[in-house]
Amino acid sequence: MSGTFLGMPSLPVFGIGNLHEHEPFPKAARRELGNPQLRANLGHATRTIRDKRLAVVSELPDWEELREAGRAIKESVMARLPELLEEFEANFTARGGTIHWARDAGEANSIVAALIRDQGATEVVKVKSMATQEIGLNEYLEEQGIAAYETDLAELIVQLDHDKPSHILVPAIHKNRSQVRDIFLREMEGVNPELTNEPARLAAAARAHLRRKFLSAKVAVSGANFALADSGTLAVVESEGNGRMCLTLPETLITVMGVEKLLPGWEDLEVFMQLLPRSSTGERMNPYTSLWTGVTPDDGPQNVHLVLLDNGRSAALADEMGRSALHCIRCSACMNVCPVYERTGGHAYGSTYPGPIGAILSPLLTGITAEENNSLPYASSLCGACYDACPVKINIPDILVHLRGEDVDSKRGKRGKRGRERLPSQMDLGMKAASWALSSGKNLGLVEKALPLGRIAAGPDRKITKLPGIAAGWTQSRDIPAPPAQSFRQWWNKEHHAAGPVGGAAPAAGTDTPGPESAGPGSAGTEENP
Repeated sequence: MSGTFLGMPSLPVFGIGNLHEHEPFPKAARRELGNPQLRANLGHATRTIRDKRLAVVSELPDWEELREAGRAIKESVMARLPELLEEFEANFTARGGTIHWARDAGEANSIVAALIRDQGATEVVKVKSMATQEIGLNEYLEEQGIAAYETDLAELIVQLDHDKPSHILVPAIHKNRSQVRDIFLREMEGVNPELTNEPARLAAAARAHLRRKFLSAKVAVSGANFALADSGTLAVVESEGNGRMCLTLPETLITVMGVEKLLPGWEDLEVFMQLLPRSSTGERMNPYTSLWTGVTPDDGPQNVHLVLLDNGRSAALADEMGRSALHCIRCSACMNVCPVYERTGGHAYGSTYPGPIGAILSPLLTGITAEENNSLPYASSLCGACYDACPVKINIPDILVHLRGEDVDSKRGKRGKRGRERLPSQMDLGMKAASWALSSGKNLGLVEKALPLGRIAAGPDRKITKLPGIAAGWTQSRDIPAPPAQSFRQWWNKEHHAAGPVGGAAPAAGTDTPGPESAGPGSAGTEENP
């Protein structure tokens, strides 16, 4: 039994690896919006997947009950994660497997590379895995002189094109068939120069390319969709059969899995085997579902290893509001309904995890102040379509608002290490000024006297097109109309109290002005103007 402490950390340990944006989302999104081919590819693909999903989901009268069951199971797992991890480890090792614990991406990469070197191998075949993309395993292995070959067709396309995935389920969703054909002709050895863009011919070319790798590889690396604590079983679901080739042919199998992928037992897997295929590919069941439990003599891999990865998951678990992001089963349903993702694509998010789930998961794993990830929670219109589509009912809009609040709070002026006050931030000053202005009618009246200055700033076209400081974010995509010549309060006083405030001349006969007995606005005894 491992001596690794699995409880709630006293201090968050944030994740590293391919979890960060290299530029703020607004800047990256603006660039991607200028690619009409990308938008056409994304629009066609997401519409197709959405329609298929709606068709198969509508067949189940208990779909909402299944979603609620999935949510409840995942919530229970997060509450019992330490004990379930220990139970899983005991069952996995009892059946011949070996567990390795990795605090972050660096430790996980080192462990995998060492295991590959122990087998004397210089190349591996890989099953599609978000966890290995998250830690940057392929790039790390390349630095160590080890070649990693992706066997999933979409992952292979992205790898050959020296590109990055842009979708959780369909990594090459941003490319069309003609682009794929050009990539194969340019990068794939021995391909028929007469190759067309027909899907069957493209798949045949990829199959011929990969067959040699399957038959010669000594080591395979995989991810895992689920892990069952009561038996130590791992599960991978896929559509092409390449995963099964990797999981059965090589002598050594190394799996990298986030600690949140646990389920208590087989009866829980039943729920997710209905939720996942319908939500991801719009199918009633996965074409290939592979499960393995430890080592079986003379059958399949004889060296079975599992790297259990934290990489910021404990930090996400410590966030009471955001921890439900760890319920994600990587189905991509939220991405396929998101109007923002459909127009910008996955590369704008920077992280391995794009779309609505990436907008909350990446900042939770890295911390909201890490590099440029504080812009991700704003990559949403908060329309709620992602929440409606999520098979485990992750309330992504609520978590986005929570993280926006965390981002704002992180920018506030705070005390330094020696107790000295730091200079207040622009947000601090703005909120302080607003608090003063709205605290009384007299203060607000003084602010309203500055309206003419706003009209001067607007210029002859009566529009304010650029504001300084944090207010510049507003005018980046919209103009502010010139303020009126007078405020409503000023107009009211002019129309109804032409003689001035309390103590002035009586209103003219026939005016509909409240009397003192009504204690209405502007009447005797009131201190503030309306």
